[in-house]
Amino acid sequence: MLSDLLLGLGLVAVLEGLVLALAPHRLEEVLRQLAQTPKDSLRIIGLAIVTIGVILVMLARS
Repeated sequence: MLSDLLLGLGLVAVLEGLVLALAPHRLEEVLRQLAQTPKDSLRIIGLAIVTIGVILVMLARS
């Protein structure tokens, strides 16, 4: 279980590092757009991403 958690955190770190290394200006634009997005919309987007993540983990574990 701990190895799965470390694997997941490592993959997140790799993806975030790639975004920062390859497209830092685009990341700034996205962050500006997120700052202007209504909080309720951000909550819905966040919950949708969590749901997709849980489904992917369940599929990978089965």
